[in-house]
Amino acid sequence: MKTLLVYYSLEGNDKVIADAISEETDCEILKLTPTKEVPKSGFLKFVWGGKQVVFNEKPELQPYKKDFSSYDLIIIGSPVWAGTYAPVFNTFFSDTVIKNKKIALFACYAGSEGKIFDTFRSKLEGNEIIGQIGFKNPAKNETAKSKEDAKKWIRGIVE
Repeated sequence: MKTLLVYYSLEGNDKVIADAISEETDCEILKLTPTKEVPKSGFLKFVWGGKQVVFNEKPELQPYKKDFSSYDLIIIGSPVWAGTYAPVFNTFFSDTVIKNKKIALFACYAGSEGKIFDTFRSKLEGNEIIGQIGFKNPAKNETAKSKEDAKKWIRGIVE
């Protein structure tokens, strides 16, 4: 099964999970990278990140070239920002057509998952969502357990 893992990570939490998944699967990786990043810490992180979410902004991304039609499974991961996915996915979904694919979703959060999976599902209509999982601050809390949980989860999806 040809697999692509698409993710964004500001503070490293989603990278921890993406790395664990990539260790367990033979997948290509696309890390979404904005041309201008939100601050990684402090009050401004919440101001700029929150503003992007509230106004449904589409931050410019570093260029990427992928033929999404060539993949059987696409794994998508995002931090939870104000209850939804990071704004880089507004850009991604406006620039990318994904249809008739198997999709697996993961999210990393500090508070709760919010409605991130519902929001992803609404943007991914016409695809089959075959799994979803959330992780609470995996770069800071129980990193080894989070990695193992991610590996176990993805094994169940790709087998």
